[in-house]
Amino acid sequence: MPDFKQNVKLEQDSRETSINGRMYDQSSQNANASPAKTLRDQGLSDPLNLVPEDPSSMANHIDSNHSDNKQAKADRFDPNFTQSVINATGPKASPRMRKVMASMIQHIHDFARENEITVDEWMAGVEMINEAGRMSTAVRNEGQLLCDVIGLESLVDDITYKLTSESSSLPTSTAILGPFWRADAPRLEMDSNIVHNIPDGDHTYMHGTVKDFLTDEPIEGAELDVWHTAPNGLYEQQDENQVDFNLRGRFTTGKDGKYSFYCLRPTSYPIPNDGPAGKLLALLDRHPMRPAHIHFIVSAPKYKPIITQIFDRRDKHLTDDAVFAVKDSLVVDFLPRQGDDQADFELQYDFNLATFEQAKKDSGLTGTTEESASSGTGLGPHA
Repeated sequence: MPDFKQNVKLEQDSRETSINGRMYDQSSQNANASPAKTLRDQGLSDPLNLVPEDPSSMANHIDSNHSDNKQAKADRFDPNFTQSVINATGPKASPRMRKVMASMIQHIHDFARENEITVDEWMAGVEMINEAGRMSTAVRNEGQLLCDVIGLESLVDDITYKLTSESSSLPTSTAILGPFWRADAPRLEMDSNIVHNIPDGDHTYMHGTVKDFLTDEPIEGAELDVWHTAPNGLYEQQDENQVDFNLRGRFTTGKDGKYSFYCLRPTSYPIPNDGPAGKLLALLDRHPMRPAHIHFIVSAPKYKPIITQIFDRRDKHLTDDAVFAVKDSLVVDFLPRQGDDQADFELQYDFNLATFEQAKKDSGLTGTTEESASSGTGLGPHA
């Protein structure tokens, strides 16, 4: 079976030369006429908008026809079928499962009707998902990477954050986990160095305090799980030349809530683009670059964990992150450090956590427990 990129290209070629069952005579185009106008002159339509409209008329065309076309297509393609699929859900399904799946089925069916998805296009999508599954391993999550490049993980992260952070005073902003976190990073003492056998790069001393976001009091026993790439843009599990768990570590705060360690000033890098996520980016004419960042999971007993990233203000990809994870509050400055033979730069950053009780109060949720609230990290309670 051809891969999904080839399938989409074949389907697009087919649509451009045979639309609604009638041949599109490409040789008859006037060199100065828009392709869309030539189609209309021949009495043909372009259901997937593969041939662009004149830019000056596109907005008005979409605004005036979108709702009418959507309803017409819904009426044409068996509008009662979707409800019968939704109604097939059995009585033992949980209320949440029933609600979410009904909504997903409705949206997917509407998407297929509105865009007149063909069997070839559907199979290209299925093959993309299958390929992501085949490529995923213990050290690479291609399905998650696909979600990242279409912004889904960042959107879900933002929804989760806002559901539990509705007060005027907010905890530290969250950001996506990404596909390269590893469990059981080594536990280290404060001021330890997570950099091993990498002489190059900008060595950095990072420090700060983990605080209660309402009281501003330091949090004892908070754990910071940190990881980032080497200067070559690779995480250690991607690079056989790096030692196991290089550039990773876990640190636990004392009574003063303070943390400190040595790391590298991160560098921008491309996400893996040899799989479905990379092929999709190519089809969308997008680059695979991520701005320089350091990953953190910060957790403490009785507090809701946060998954986040901090970004170097001087990175040129801050405004076009391939996975849409950058937030203004997470952009930081690396400053020159004097008198330290282990580091040329310094970064100070405080993390603010909300208690489970505060998260429940702000969100209006009931029955929120430490276990259920922390499950949003995908890592279990007190990850």
